[in-house]
Amino acid sequence: MRIVLHIGVDTRAVARLQSVLAAKRGQLAAKGVLFPRSPGNENHTRLFMSVSDPDHVDTLRDNRGFAEPARQARLREDVTAGLAREIAAQRPETLVLSAVQLGQGLARRSELERLQSMLSGWSDDIRVVAHVDAPASLLARHYAAQVLEGRATGLEVELGLGPEWWEAALAATPATEPAAGIFAEVQGPAFWLDYERLASHWESVFGAGRVALRSTDDSIWGPGATEEIRTAFGIEPRIGKAEPATPPEPPSAAWLARGRAFNALTLRMLARRDRVLPRPLQMRFMEEMRIDGEPVDPASLSRIYERFAPMLSRLERAHPGLHLPSPPAPADGWQEADPHYGFRASQYLSAFLWRIDKATAEARAATRLDGQAAPLQKPDLPPEAARAQMPPEAIRKYQEILRSPFRPHNRLGSVDEETPGTPYAPAPARTPGPGSSGNLIVACMKDEAPYVLEWIAYHRAIGFDTFLIYTNDCSDGTDAILARLDEMGVVHHRDNTGWTGNSPQQCALDAAMAEPVFRNAAWIAHIDVDEFVNIRCGNGTLADLFARTGDATNIAMTWRLFGHDGVTRIKDRPVIAQFTSCAPKFAPKPHTAWGFKTLFRNNGVYSRLSCHRPNRPDPDRVDEITWVNGSGAPMGPQVVRNGWRNSRRSIGYDLVQLNHYALRSADSYLVKRQRGRALHVDRAIGLNYWIRMDWNDTRDVTIQRNLPRLKTEMARLRADPALEALHAAGLGWHRAKAEELRNTPEFRALYDQALGIRLNGTERVAYALALDMES
Repeated sequence: MRIVLHIGVDTRAVARLQSVLAAKRGQLAAKGVLFPRSPGNENHTRLFMSVSDPDHVDTLRDNRGFAEPARQARLREDVTAGLAREIAAQRPETLVLSAVQLGQGLARRSELERLQSMLSGWSDDIRVVAHVDAPASLLARHYAAQVLEGRATGLEVELGLGPEWWEAALAATPATEPAAGIFAEVQGPAFWLDYERLASHWESVFGAGRVALRSTDDSIWGPGATEEIRTAFGIEPRIGKAEPATPPEPPSAAWLARGRAFNALTLRMLARRDRVLPRPLQMRFMEEMRIDGEPVDPASLSRIYERFAPMLSRLERAHPGLHLPSPPAPADGWQEADPHYGFRASQYLSAFLWRIDKATAEARAATRLDGQAAPLQKPDLPPEAARAQMPPEAIRKYQEILRSPFRPHNRLGSVDEETPGTPYAPAPARTPGPGSSGNLIVACMKDEAPYVLEWIAYHRAIGFDTFLIYTNDCSDGTDAILARLDEMGVVHHRDNTGWTGNSPQQCALDAAMAEPVFRNAAWIAHIDVDEFVNIRCGNGTLADLFARTGDATNIAMTWRLFGHDGVTRIKDRPVIAQFTSCAPKFAPKPHTAWGFKTLFRNNGVYSRLSCHRPNRPDPDRVDEITWVNGSGAPMGPQVVRNGWRNSRRSIGYDLVQLNHYALRSADSYLVKRQRGRALHVDRAIGLNYWIRMDWNDTRDVTIQRNLPRLKTEMARLRADPALEALHAAGLGWHRAKAEELRNTPEFRALYDQALGIRLNGTERVAYALALDMES
C-alpha cells in the first residue's frame, strides 16, 4: 500500500480538494483508494491532534478535550485503531491522509517522527504533498484566518522578520498558554512560508525526494478539481467530475483591523486568569464586529514577494507541479486598515463582558479554576446496564461528552412539545395561479408502499400542491401506487430505473430541474417519504410559515430524529400517530442529528439541486438570498454556498422542523436494512444506523395536531378502489418480507441485537462517535 500525506498548506485550496475527496469517497474506494473517515470526514484533524507533542496544545486539542497528555494518548490509540479497521476492511492500494494543520502546525522533528512511526506499520512508501501559493497571497489569507481566530498582532511582525525566515518566525512565536488564550498557531508568524525549509523539514524524516510541492489555479473550483487530485496523489483511474464551488469571500481589511484590536484587548483581559473566552463565543463576537470592504491586498506585501523570489525560482525547477503566478505590481506597503465608524475595541469588550462572565461561570462549574479538566470520577461512567452494551471506546467518549459542550439536552426553543394541542382546522382549498404549479415536493422512492398515501395526504393537507416523484427498481408496488396517483392528477410520477451516474437520487434531481412542474413551482422542497414537514406556527400550513419568515428565500428544516418507540410490527396506522419519541432539540452530535433539508423559493438563483439543498448560486444574485433557520432567524452568509448541518449558532425549531422517521417499526428497519438506501446504494444500513437513529429520550406530539385533516385527506385518496387495493398489496408485501427476514439467521441476529439496545441520549452519542461515524 502507498500512503499519500497531504499536509496543506494553502488552506483554501486544500479545503476544496478535501471536500471533493469526501464527495468522491465511494468512487475512490472502488478504484483502490481509501480516503478514511475515522481521522475526520474531510480535514483529518484527529490525525494531527494525535501526533503533536504532548506539550504542543493547539486550539483544536484545547477545544476538543485533548489537551491533557493522557487524553491525547487515548486519541492516538483511537485514531490508530480506526485507520487499522478501515485499511483492513478495504485493503486499498493507496491511502490518502489530508490535514492542513500537518504542514502549518508540526514544526518539531519529534512530531514528524511520531507520525512516521504511526504510519510505517502499514507502509514505508509514504509520499508527502503540499499545495502552496504565492507567499504574499497565502500570507494575506492566513493572516486573515489568524485574526478571526484571535491573533493580536499585525503583519508588521512578518514584514520585520530576520534573514532566516523559519527560525525567525518560530522565535517570534509566543509560548502556548491556553488559560491565557494564547496559542502558537494563532499568534505566531507562518514559519512554513519558507517552502524550501518546509520540504527539507519533512524530507529529514520521510526521506529525500519524498516531498512534492504543487500549486493550483482557478480550475480546482470547477469540475476539473478531480484532475488535480488524480495528478497530485498519483491516482490513475478517472473518478468523474467534481461539483463546482465558489471560493470563499475573504474578510475585509477593516474587519480584520477591528478584530485584531479586539483580540489584543481580550488577551490582556485573559492574562489576569479570572475570565475565560470560549472559542465559539469569541467567534460570535467576531461576527458581530463584521464590516464589509476590500480584503488585504497581497500587492501591499511586495516585500514578501521579493524576499522569497530566489527560493521560488529554485523550487519551480525542482517541482514540476509548481507554477506560481507572477507577482502583481508593487503597491504601497501594508498598513492596517481604518476600522471605520469610530470603532473602539474597549466599547465592544464592555458590551460583551456580561456574556464573557456568563461563560466563565459555566466553565467554573465544569472545570477547576486552573483551567484543567476535572478528574474523571466513578459517577462519570454510564450506568452498569449501558456499560454492558457499550464498547470501551464508547465509554471513553461518554466521559468526554459529559464535560463537553455537546452533551444532548432539550432546553432549547419555546414550543411545548409534550402537551397535545388543539387540532388544526382544515386548510383552505388552494388553486395555484395561472402557469404556476404552486408548492412542490420532489422525492425519490424505492419500496415504500405502506407509507406513500399517508405522506402524500399529509403534505397536501398542509399546503403542498403537487409532487414530482421518481422511483427505481421497486419490488413492492410503490411504482404502481404512484402511477395510479399520477392518473388521478395527484402526483407526477417518473420511472428512474435506468438511472446513470453516482446515485439514482442525484440522477433524478438533475432530471427534475428540466420538468415544467419544477420550473413553474413557487416553492420547492426535496424530502424523503420518511420525512414530514412539521409546521409549528399558526394553523400549521405553509402559508402560516411563509407569513412568519417574511422575505426569506430559503428555510432550513432541521431533522428531528424519531426512534422506533417500542413498535415492532408494521401497522396500517399513520406514522405520525405511532411514533412520538425522539431526539432532544440540542443534539449537535452525531452529525445526522442536526442535518437539514431546505424549503426554497424557486427564483432561479441556484442552478443545481442536491439532496439537502439547492447549490451553485449565481454569483451576481447572491445578495437576493435570505436563508433562515427553523425559528425564522438568519443563518448568515456561510450557508449561502454550502452546508447541510446546523451549528449551535444556527439551530432553531420554533416555526418548522422536519420529523424524520428513519426507522419506523423494528420490522420496517429490517426491510430497509435489506434493500439499502437510494442515495448510497453501496452502503448497507446496519446496526450503526440503528444506534444513530433510534432516539427515544424526548416526546414530541406537535405534529399530531394534523391528524384530523390528515385522516380526511387519506380517506379521500383511499376511496379510489384501485389505489386502496394497491396500498393493501404493498402493505402485505412488507409484512411478508419482514417475517421472512426475521426467520433468516443473519437478520434475526441484527433484529434481536437492535431491540436489546437501551441507551439514553448521551450514551447514544458516545456509542455513535465510537463507531467512527461522521461527526
